[in-house]
Amino acid sequence: MDVGTISIVLLIGLMLLLAIGMPLGMASAVLAVLVLVMKFEPNLLTAPWEFGEGILTGRFGSGPLNILAQKIYGLLTDYVLISIPLFIFMAALLERSGIAKDMYSSLNVWLSRTRGGIAIVTSIMAVIMAAMSGIIGGEVVLLGLIALPQMLRLGYDQNMAIGVICASGSLGTMIPPSIVLIIFGLITETSIKALFTAAFVPGFMLASFIILYIIVRTQMKPSLAPLPPEDPNDPPTGEKSMLFGAFMAILVAGFSAALFLRALFFTVTGQNVIIENVDPIAYGTADYVPFFGIVFAVAMASIFFVFKTHRAKRGWDMGKGLVAPIVVIGVVMGSIYGGISGITEAAGMGVVAVFVISIFRGEANVELVWDSLMRTLKSTGTIIWVTIGAATLAGAYTIAGGPTYVANIIVAADLPTMGILLVMMLILLFMGAFMDWVGIVLLIIPVFLPIVQRLPIEEIGILGHVEPKNLAVWFGVLFCMNMQVSFLSPPFGPAAFYLKSVAPPHIALTDIFKGFLPFICIQLCALSVLLIYPPIIEVLLD
Repeated sequence: MDVGTISIVLLIGLMLLLAIGMPLGMASAVLAVLVLVMKFEPNLLTAPWEFGEGILTGRFGSGPLNILAQKIYGLLTDYVLISIPLFIFMAALLERSGIAKDMYSSLNVWLSRTRGGIAIVTSIMAVIMAAMSGIIGGEVVLLGLIALPQMLRLGYDQNMAIGVICASGSLGTMIPPSIVLIIFGLITETSIKALFTAAFVPGFMLASFIILYIIVRTQMKPSLAPLPPEDPNDPPTGEKSMLFGAFMAILVAGFSAALFLRALFFTVTGQNVIIENVDPIAYGTADYVPFFGIVFAVAMASIFFVFKTHRAKRGWDMGKGLVAPIVVIGVVMGSIYGGISGITEAAGMGVVAVFVISIFRGEANVELVWDSLMRTLKSTGTIIWVTIGAATLAGAYTIAGGPTYVANIIVAADLPTMGILLVMMLILLFMGAFMDWVGIVLLIIPVFLPIVQRLPIEEIGILGHVEPKNLAVWFGVLFCMNMQVSFLSPPFGPAAFYLKSVAPPHIALTDIFKGFLPFICIQLCALSVLLIYPPIIEVLLD
């Protein structure tokens, strides 16, 4: 059977199976079998009594089936895949401990007298949580439990409160360590560290767009975010700035002291000797010893002589809820970019850091660990089964010649380069409204990425062009930005269902989707920036 007919059957079959409620992993596996049968042994459909005489059934474990088995085995045995359950476990521990709640309280202290301050705090908290774990569903649920009641109690506009929580809670798609980026890197054999580095600026750009929207919208229409009643214990604005400065000085002193001792240890033990063609220890060579020493001395001097000790003590009490999240981010991202460990090891170190912090806070117990493990098992099982099914379908379609067929159709359309990219974006946005991102990255990306790599590099972008070596990285970040939109897109935007599970009964699904509209526009603006100016992903890349 020709690949054109197979493609039409595959598309219709996928839509039908998903429409009747079949899980994506199962639907993909069923269609993978159908694709192989239509391509290599169609007699099984027309004359099933001839079973055992064709390419597929004549000798099991050979031919296309063998290629497919090797592909799935290689994907599931990739070492980096272990990082996914570890990041999910870390997110579950964070959700069930009081770390996130204390972080919210500390952020709220600093921005309590700012118009829209609680919405801004919610967005900042989402960014910090995304940088800790990269898990989307848990963030939306946690923000829905902590921030939504607070905003509704203070009279915030319901649509704004809903949109802020869901749009900010889905930032884990973009901000490293993102699970979406990890899967993209595994499927396309792209450096995950490079994807993480490239996604930083676009991810924080999107977060900034959300915060900027909150500020502008609430200033234009103050009724959307009424200011809370004045607290007599709340320090005046000028004093609060001094207290925040004292708190930041304490943080700088603490981290510079830790880095000073680290660099000193490597120097004393001789582990930081410069060797030709060997990367030096990041921030651990001998020349960093005096640097961190000076930073520590300046921070301590500012605490004692500029802010004074009484402000430092009060500032610490007001902001100490931020310390644990900063430590976790430092452990995870610092170990990756400091050259200490890989992605998987960093995820494990993050789990240990969160658990140790929970012990010191007196929150660690058997119930906490058990509940977190159960959630990790369920979430990982879902991802793995979808991965197996979608990888099987993608592999079967590839063996059948599907990617080449789709590429030839798109190229034959004689569209300009930006036109081809826009068509791809529309397809991704459409698929994102109906399908889980795991299935999309496994089914669509192996088809689209080779097409993008064949496009003229000088025609990708309008205000600038990406380096050829970074093309796959740019497309990975662009894909993640698309998935940001998919988390809010009706009818199956998962963020809406996550929030609905913890929202008050009077908030219906239609209300939640209505609150998404301005934030979907914000996400599309960020997507446009990536298309128009691709070099934005190279700001932090070497």
